[in-house]
Amino acid sequence: MTVSSRASRTTGDGRREANAASVLRTVLDHGPVARRTIAERSGLSPAAVSRQCTDLVRIGLVRELPDLTVSSGVGRPQIPVDLHTGETTGPVAGGVHIGVPASTFGLLDLRGRLLDSRRLPHDGIAPADLPHSIIRGLRAFLADTGHGRRLLGVGAALGGWVDPGPGTVVRHDALGWQQRPLAAELTSGLGGLQVRIDNHARAIAQSEILFGRPAARRSLVHLFVGNVVDAALGIAGVVHQGPGSGAGDVAHLPVPDSTVPCSCGRSGCLEATASNTAVALTAVRRGIVPEPDVFLVVDAAAAGDRRADRLLRERARAVGRAAALLLDVLNPDLIVVTEHSSLVNPEYLEEIRGAAVDQSHVCGDPGRIVSPHAGTAALSVAAGTILLNPLFRNPLTAFDG
Repeated sequence: MTVSSRASRTTGDGRREANAASVLRTVLDHGPVARRTIAERSGLSPAAVSRQCTDLVRIGLVRELPDLTVSSGVGRPQIPVDLHTGETTGPVAGGVHIGVPASTFGLLDLRGRLLDSRRLPHDGIAPADLPHSIIRGLRAFLADTGHGRRLLGVGAALGGWVDPGPGTVVRHDALGWQQRPLAAELTSGLGGLQVRIDNHARAIAQSEILFGRPAARRSLVHLFVGNVVDAALGIAGVVHQGPGSGAGDVAHLPVPDSTVPCSCGRSGCLEATASNTAVALTAVRRGIVPEPDVFLVVDAAAAGDRRADRLLRERARAVGRAAALLLDVLNPDLIVVTEHSSLVNPEYLEEIRGAAVDQSHVCGDPGRIVSPHAGTAALSVAAGTILLNPLFRNPLTAFDG
């Protein structure tokens, strides 16, 4: 795999960059597409589109497809262009989702399609040593899967408070990380490769905006329920970060009707009620599974264990009641819920929807509550999106040194 060049590209007064982004977004949405159609859909002049396509082809983000040329009989035939996603030559982005029990590596093309993935269990790895293990595993994964393609860089997604500007994990309670310069550690360990990091809830929200349903570009709330519980807000295609990138901490959002004690001293907090850890411990207490692992609970429910199914439905309704609070406060076009059981079984998504609509005062449409477009691959796709999103916003300068 070849590492992306950071050769400087002069872009003038900024209009060229904005025009290039508009063309690239149009190609993402409609490609393969003729330049004439790009001009019609983007509002740019044909001359501007032609210039931007030339630049985007030159830097390897777009390619011409002469085999798809169709002549209208008037003027020169239009050669369609599309994102450069060729199996052997198209650029790719690496991604890593750093969870609590394991990390997952992924390789994405420019359309956000997951080309390959690999899981790295964290068993026996101390949190302080985890970045070094991730670097070793990621280097091996990229070497095995890249096949000589141009590697643009790596995105890393994880829970907790992440400040993507300096690339710092401000606080990750489950891993015991405080003010950890994770992006710098990964960049150094990967030989200077471009690395960007962000909170996983914001990363999935951005993945929905870039590659998911059109409604997500207007407004969305993403609610992530795993070992860590957090959220993200996107408006007009931009994911809100807030001062210090601290937005999205909903661990202590109150869940209506929940009385579960929380470590904060209160009761009924969302993370204490519905996190993977909380559900897994409840499953052990009820004798459903022998060890606290939410994936075992999901497997037991799939195998017909009614106790496991009942517990997951309880969790889904709690998540739905919390989602209703977010719906009422923010009233987004979409609320995207990432929760494992509802990703593998749509019946649990229906439980979330039902509880949310029953509790909400503004949302009567259960169709506004959805799972991520990438399904069970959502975290891997989101991690790579952290790297790809700046590229689509500033395609000519995103990776300048």
